[in-house]
Amino acid sequence: MAEDVEVLEVAGRAVRITNPGKVFFPERGETKLDLARYYLAVAGPLLAAMGGRPVLLQRFPNGVGGSSFFQKRVAPTKADPWLTTSRVSTPNGTTADALVAVDLAHVLWAVNMGCLGFHVWPNTAADPEHADELRIDLDPGPGVTFAMIQEGAAETKALLDGLGVASFPKTTGNRGIHVYVRLEPRWDGYAVRAAAVAVARELERRRPDLLTAAWWKEERGSRVFVDFNQNAPHKTVFGAWSVRANPHGQVSTPFAWDELASVEPRELTLATVPARVAERGDPWATMSAESLEPLLALHERDMADGLMDAPWPPVYPKMPNEPPRVAPSRARKEP
Repeated sequence: MAEDVEVLEVAGRAVRITNPGKVFFPERGETKLDLARYYLAVAGPLLAAMGGRPVLLQRFPNGVGGSSFFQKRVAPTKADPWLTTSRVSTPNGTTADALVAVDLAHVLWAVNMGCLGFHVWPNTAADPEHADELRIDLDPGPGVTFAMIQEGAAETKALLDGLGVASFPKTTGNRGIHVYVRLEPRWDGYAVRAAAVAVARELERRRPDLLTAAWWKEERGSRVFVDFNQNAPHKTVFGAWSVRANPHGQVSTPFAWDELASVEPRELTLATVPARVAERGDPWATMSAESLEPLLALHERDMADGLMDAPWPPVYPKMPNEPPRVAPSRARKEP
């Protein structure tokens, strides 16, 4: 029996979609080929957001509900010798050759491998030493509603506007919102994270009832956590226009700030987003490189006031000026 294959001519490549009729979203009915066609429909905005960047693949070979794994290492094969990779590092110093989203052919190759989620590096493959994106993650914990996330996003915009820094929001494809700032490629990931810590702390000062920079969950309460550690060096974030592996087929969708009050994440799916893009275009089209210096000034002020660094994730080595990595309740029990 002949193999069931759909061949898509993309970016000068013949990309094979094997088993195109395999259902990837059982509750909705969309197939692997439907997923590939979704990315074809949003190719322009997608590549504007993640083109040229290394990506970590979250693979679900049997679709939503099946087993999954993360794939960082990719190598060109005899069938696909054109695949482009870039050397990336992990917090502990190990390296791997990750896929680079050079063009749509590379994206669809990953889709054929069952990728439901592109996790994107904050730097281009051409300039791995400089992070050119700040990602402010407004994270909903227990008791946090999406209305609270929307209010937190509005506070974030107001802070950045006041500093003269342009920002651009997207849904996470789940319950949160990410706010992006495109940066001039002048700073490394340590500086970008320091700026993110300062932003989180300033937001907490302005709205302690709504927003928190507390790393330890026991200190957050029912507040929106501004997750500064999403900007730690070598950290990836779920990519713009990427389809989540959830039953609803939600997309991490960029939107305009004037849509903040009305945006409904559950309505932004692989079935609805292509028409939205065709009608409205790319809401991030005006994104341009900003200076990190206004945000680093907040960081320098905090350091001058005697604040320590914020805690780092456990996979990172102990950092200078970092407080003890122990939850406050546990620290109180220690002799």
